[in-house]
Amino acid sequence: MTAADPRPLTGEPVSLDLLNTRWMQDGELVDLFAGAFGLTRVEGLALWLGSAGLDGRFRADAATLVHLLTARESLARAVADPADASARSLVDAVLEHGRIRATLTAEGPGERAEFADPAWGPAWTAARDYLGLLGAAPDRIRKCASETCVLRFYDTSRNGTRRWCSMAVCGNRAKASRHYARTRER
Repeated sequence: MTAADPRPLTGEPVSLDLLNTRWMQDGELVDLFAGAFGLTRVEGLALWLGSAGLDGRFRADAATLVHLLTARESLARAVADPADASARSLVDAVLEHGRIRATLTAEGPGERAEFADPAWGPAWTAARDYLGLLGAAPDRIRKCASETCVLRFYDTSRNGTRRWCSMAVCGNRAKASRHYARTRER
């Protein structure tokens, strides 16, 4: 039986989904890869690989986890401050572990990722995904507007005005807080 993913936000692009393996719960920062929720660190990795659709391509083992944690830290720094040259260098260092090979498929031109060490695969995939988000619409990479939330999302709303990681969680809390403040003023 596979454990349920305890994270409050899943389904974001793989780079942001990796960042969202750390979140706030009851005022404490929790980490899917820290051996919590009755999972070992590697079981947390296996859960994330499955959630991200990478479990068929990559193994959940200690080496993969170490590389993925390296990628998570470099991406966290790059997303927090895109102008930070050292953060960009850290992302580049992760990207050094893989490359894209052009292919010709029955459907036409294609691409295939290659890794000298497959344990770098998920880390490289997340870093490469981040480059794709930057190329498409970097202003749509957002942090939840809640001051107590650390989650990131890619705003795919038509008008680009999404503010919350989840309306059901942080958005609802903000609405309830505003309502309480208004009723208290009366």
